[in-house]
Amino acid sequence: MSTTFQLDTATSRANPTPQPMKRLTVPAIQRRKMGGKTADPLVMLTAYTARQAQLLDPHCDLLLVGDSLGQVIYGLPSTLPVTLEMMIAHGAAVVRGSYHSVVVVDMPFGSYEASPQTAFAAASRIMAETGAAAVKLEGGHAMAETIAFLAQRGIPVMAHVGLTPQAVNALGGYAARGRSQEEHAKIIADGQAVQAAGAFAVVIEGVIEPIAIALTNTLEIPTIGIGASAQCDGQVLVTEDMLGMFERVPRFVKKYGDVAGMIGDTAAQYAREVRERSFPGPEQTYQPKA
Repeated sequence: MSTTFQLDTATSRANPTPQPMKRLTVPAIQRRKMGGKTADPLVMLTAYTARQAQLLDPHCDLLLVGDSLGQVIYGLPSTLPVTLEMMIAHGAAVVRGSYHSVVVVDMPFGSYEASPQTAFAAASRIMAETGAAAVKLEGGHAMAETIAFLAQRGIPVMAHVGLTPQAVNALGGYAARGRSQEEHAKIIADGQAVQAAGAFAVVIEGVIEPIAIALTNTLEIPTIGIGASAQCDGQVLVTEDMLGMFERVPRFVKKYGDVAGMIGDTAAQYAREVRERSFPGPEQTYQPKA
């Protein structure tokens, strides 16, 4: 069963870290899928900063430092320009801010495709410089050799099949995958290939639901869905999408809040009080001692 942990109430910008907690491990995540299906679904969200990690960590089993930070944090048009240095900087911040979740860091486009050796050089930097527990890379059968190369050298790998955003140019867009029989068969084969190569879990993104269910029912490793099916062994969303930070989100996103609206309203109130000279008030200013 997943457990919710209470953060130290003394946590603040000046004292940002709670008391250490026992962190989940990759083997513990794998063991959650017993008897062919995870009875207690895995909860995964993206995180890019230490403070965000602090807030999400008590509620998650895994935190993904996704290359989606290129769009969410940096305003880039896609994930393709994201660099290894960006992933390492944000990965280290998330590790510092978390004490329970398994932290997984995306390998950015161009850091692993050339060869298994190239992938190992990048992945070993991520692991050493961030303290993360695992890396994630996109691709199925084509990346099996690379996944095996990393796994055999002590680097846990989360795979990613179906809609793979780093291949958006080759795919021709972000439409759901698996509608044709050929594509359906390829995604199933990709899932089986990454499992055979040694991936400890696999993200299934943007596929028609029967594919996600078939993979979940046949794979021994946990499946984590995003735009897939509630029957997957776990779910992941981009946190900012889920919080309502953006007006436009993919169809598969459920907005659980309206953080954008709250920020706008709060900034408007602040601006109004500054212009009225009602802020700062007596409570926010210093006076001479009597």
